[in-house]
Amino acid sequence: MWVRDVAVSAPGKVILHGEHAVVLGKVALAVALDLRTFLRLRPGAEGRLSVSLPGVGVRRSWDISGLRALRGRIAGKGRGEELLPRGLDALREFAGIADGASAPESLATLAFLYMCLAISAKYGDVPSVDILVWSELPTGAGLGSSAAYAVCLAAALLMGCGAISCPLQEGESTARWTEEELTLINSWAFRGERVIHGNPSGVDNAVGTWGGALRYQAGKITPLKRVPTLRILLTNTKVPRSTKVLVAGVKEKILKFPAIMNPVLDSIDAISQECQSVLEAMPANPSPEHYPVLEEFFDINQHHLNVLGVGHPSLDRLCQVTASHNLHSKLTGAGGGGCGITLLPPDTSPLVVEAAKQDLCACGFECWETKIGAPGVTLHSCSSLSAQVLHALAQS
Repeated sequence: MWVRDVAVSAPGKVILHGEHAVVLGKVALAVALDLRTFLRLRPGAEGRLSVSLPGVGVRRSWDISGLRALRGRIAGKGRGEELLPRGLDALREFAGIADGASAPESLATLAFLYMCLAISAKYGDVPSVDILVWSELPTGAGLGSSAAYAVCLAAALLMGCGAISCPLQEGESTARWTEEELTLINSWAFRGERVIHGNPSGVDNAVGTWGGALRYQAGKITPLKRVPTLRILLTNTKVPRSTKVLVAGVKEKILKFPAIMNPVLDSIDAISQECQSVLEAMPANPSPEHYPVLEEFFDINQHHLNVLGVGHPSLDRLCQVTASHNLHSKLTGAGGGGCGITLLPPDTSPLVVEAAKQDLCACGFECWETKIGAPGVTLHSCSSLSAQVLHALAQS
């Protein structure tokens, strides 16, 4: 029996430095973005498990005995993690999802079913619960929305099965899990990400689990020792792009002009490493004098990314608009459109921020004022959530 009504949240992510160079073994810095995905976990109808994802139009409910029979059929006597990838075809058939379907609602449902069955195969049945998920993160913008979903699901399902504790004490507004429990949440979130993305790096789910900032190089993920919270504007140009095409274009340029392009990659690598040193030396709430060096890193790296061929007129426009307000920006992620980030030093006047936002929105962009260096997966009492989040999590 699950008797509590609680919420779990996990942050999105942005790449601060190291886009594209990371594919070639260089250092990248990924930071937690304080736009979050929220999951509400509450007691449900006896013998049933339901999930609502209003953002992608999913509302499904299953009989737990039916899920148990399905699990037995596809897992045999194997451990839970062996469900992937052998049982995914059976899961698709069970959920009525066409083979090869890649729409967000199909992948989100498939990941949910996979994680339910795999976790319950290892730790015991998921109890009768209603799960409702709502996100501040746009999907498909390279901001780690699927990983934040997988992290929230892993934490909720592991908690429901009793594999990890429910650390929220009576009267507390938030709580976090132990390091050992976070490691377990992260490992299951990574499996959920594999269902959605096939071969993810593991960076997005690690940022969603631990928050703060991570250094990633050649498959090795290292959390930064200390990370300040920095205010930013996050801007989505809404220009679609193909990461695969952009990565291939960079590779082609390097093969064509190795003597020119390799030093650019080395310089991007040096920016990531210098930035790591600067961030780890900064206080938790940095004052304005800490920002000029970070702004210079943004400017230099943005030029390098243009040299690599992953810029776009929409991103140039974003940089020009923010520069007219004396603010510094760079693309984040694959480039070719997508998103950009703008640093907001603490002495930036609210009028300047508002004017920059208005000018960016006038270009047809979408803009959020948020923070990077946010906390990772967190358990909340529902009463501590904002009215907006509570309202969104009541849509069931």
